[in-house]
Amino acid sequence: MAASEGLQLVERDEQGVDKAFRTDVLEGLSQEQKAVPARWFYDEAGSHLFEEITRLPEYYPTRAETSILKARAGEIAALAGPGRAVVEFGSGSSVKTPLLLRAIDPAAYVPLDIAGDFLRASSAELATKFPDLPILPVEADFNRRVELPGKIADLPRLGFFPGSTIGNMVARTAVDLLRTMRATLGDDAMLLIGMDLIKQRSVLLNAYNDAQGVTARFNLNMVERINRELDGTIPVEALRHRAIWNDTYARIEMHLVATRDLRFTVTGKPFTMREGETIHTENSHKFGRRSSNMLLLAGGWTPQARWLDADGHFSLIMARATIPRGAP
Repeated sequence: MAASEGLQLVERDEQGVDKAFRTDVLEGLSQEQKAVPARWFYDEAGSHLFEEITRLPEYYPTRAETSILKARAGEIAALAGPGRAVVEFGSGSSVKTPLLLRAIDPAAYVPLDIAGDFLRASSAELATKFPDLPILPVEADFNRRVELPGKIADLPRLGFFPGSTIGNMVARTAVDLLRTMRATLGDDAMLLIGMDLIKQRSVLLNAYNDAQGVTARFNLNMVERINRELDGTIPVEALRHRAIWNDTYARIEMHLVATRDLRFTVTGKPFTMREGETIHTENSHKFGRRSSNMLLLAGGWTPQARWLDADGHFSLIMARATIPRGAP
């Protein structure tokens, strides 16, 4: 079955601007440490740039996670069981998603993404590879509970959240998202989630400071999107990409650094930046076994199995929705 047109669940104003995007940007730029949530990287241009990043020699996560899916396909299928609807939080990768779909033989595939054009394009591409699989894309912000298509109402669900995207969030927000996923997927659900691991600092820094500058372009695209969609006047040429390792929080941080004093507006609201001041655009937390398990448990998921790539750089975890208990 070909991909459907999907459901439109993103709230926009009369000009077609995503209201949540505008709110997050205006609030974030008003803080002492300016920040914009990483989820806004993924407009159409940002989504394509990220796909380019995944193919860079320095960027190991995609290769590592793909190798796990290939090597452990049988074990993943046995744990998931037959006939599940795969609900992917984020538009499907052209590499990882087909591997999972072929491994478990699902009853339906539901990709959720806030970038509608990219969502529909990736869904159409998958439809050519899986012509007999119902593909039901939903344009939505999956940080909130999503009403899934009625066609999968009676099917058990397997959530798929690859790429260690969970690491982009601070612990409180990550737990909130996992709880939201639990609410979206239901009591009988399972979740297959990628989590990047703590490793040598040089490997981490190189992955976010690639020699070709693709990650820098990806970071700066956030500003280009603000200028385009929110009538911003931010001088892109006066900002520089910076990625650092913050050992206290076990995370890579991405920033945009002002190379001179700046004055600009966004939707008519004025802002200033001093030379050297930054806009914090992304965290990428790295995990160990205990921290990944604790995060999942706090979010309503009980880990069932954990697989690592050959280099021990990345983990893929299968978890089951925790049934609430009133006592230990």
